[in-house]
Amino acid sequence: MMGRYALVQRSEVSLKSIMLVPLVTFVLALLGSMVLFGFLGAPPLEVLYRLLIDPLASAYNISEVVIKAAPLILIAQGLAIGFRAKVWNIGAEGQLIIGAVAASVIPISFPESQNVLMLPAMMLAGMIAGAAWAGIAAALKTRFNASEIIVTLMLNQIAVQILYFLISGPLKDPMGFSYPQSVSFPPVAMYPLLSDDGMLRASASILVVILLSIAALIYVTRTFSGYTLLVGGLAPSAASYAGFSAKKAVWITLLIGGAAAGLAGVGEISGPIGRLQPSLSPGYGFAAIIVAYLGGLHPVGILLAGTFMAIVYVGADGAIIDVGLPPAAPVIFQGMVLVFYLASFALVQYRIARVQPEARA
Repeated sequence: MMGRYALVQRSEVSLKSIMLVPLVTFVLALLGSMVLFGFLGAPPLEVLYRLLIDPLASAYNISEVVIKAAPLILIAQGLAIGFRAKVWNIGAEGQLIIGAVAASVIPISFPESQNVLMLPAMMLAGMIAGAAWAGIAAALKTRFNASEIIVTLMLNQIAVQILYFLISGPLKDPMGFSYPQSVSFPPVAMYPLLSDDGMLRASASILVVILLSIAALIYVTRTFSGYTLLVGGLAPSAASYAGFSAKKAVWITLLIGGAAAGLAGVGEISGPIGRLQPSLSPGYGFAAIIVAYLGGLHPVGILLAGTFMAIVYVGADGAIIDVGLPPAAPVIFQGMVLVFYLASFALVQYRIARVQPEARA
């Protein structure tokens, strides 16, 4: 309750209103960022061009958008399954790192290998490691009722420290001149490029993302397991009455989210990076949370939202250089997107009503 006003839940919510939430969020975030960047001295129209038009103006920029979109979409697809079941995995960043670390052990151990099974083995290792890392939170949640939000956040920091330790010691390139990174991976450990143009870096990892997005769509809309997770999130008491296991839901959703994030980590080291290094991710694990909600927790919506967020990532990189935006510009925009989404969605679910004095008393 807010003084003389209160939020009252609507008896009905139209599908049209829900569909408009991402569009309203996009418009408000764009206007808000234009005003903010204008105060910083950046020309609003030029910023708008750099953020949304320039990333699609050349083959190179489109290739960079594909590179950014792949991990965002993949991680968001895994997280959305858990969010639909009200299981809050905030540790995708750490799961991505652990998946990348586990997968990198294979090419680092066999740097001269020409075995074509190396990349599939890395993908499997990354998924297993990411799922296992998320499984720690699942075990603590189901055994001790520990908050998965806090546990997964803490595991993010532990994963970062593990990465720093390994690339500064056991997995460090002995010829790397003291720089903390691994040896370069052999060609069989890399995703094939989508183009023969040496300037374009987009790889076949985006094809894997699209296939898994289709699998996610089938899982959440056509399988009994996906249905039970949705019911458990919307109506826990009804799910319990029907015999759906809450603990099983925690395990399934966290393992799926962890496996997706781990595979995204493999896409980074076997894609644009080509080795294990400290800067594996610019925050894909956290940005994917925004992508999941901006996409309405639906696989098709996530494909669109992930592409949009990737466009903003690439556009912001150019705007930082050409327009003089602060380096925090992408993070500011992401924050605005999340705030405006939550506000818009809340106003779809609730209405602001005036409370009579006797009701307040």
